[in-house]
Amino acid sequence: MADEKRYQQGLAKLSELDPNAAEHLKASFQSVCPELADFIIAFPFGEVLSREGLDFQTRELATISALTAMGNCQPQLASHIQGALRIGCKPQQIVEVILQMAVYAGFPAAINGMTTAKQVFEAEGVLPLC
Repeated sequence: MADEKRYQQGLAKLSELDPNAAEHLKASFQSVCPELADFIIAFPFGEVLSREGLDFQTRELATISALTAMGNCQPQLASHIQGALRIGCKPQQIVEVILQMAVYAGFPAAINGMTTAKQVFEAEGVLPLC
């Protein structure tokens, strides 16, 4: 397992987004590569997202931006949109970040991102925004 302190920090940070996320990660990879869940918890959440310098909401908006720009990460994008809502990001902030990606990543990436956001917003009961 990854360094225990980083792992515990990551577990706490990940739990802010979704209290069940670590359990789901572990279950997803248990039969093929259980270490992957430990690495995800320890490095991105325990090392990077736990740093000072940016608040967690800003970090989640940056993550949503990057996943939107990549254009092929809809399951991860949906999870981070749900988490961003859970930690206090406003739906309109999420929409604006995704819309901005039309400029930098292209309309197809923004369309895919907005479609994912719409699905999450519908599931969370936050539509209509207008």
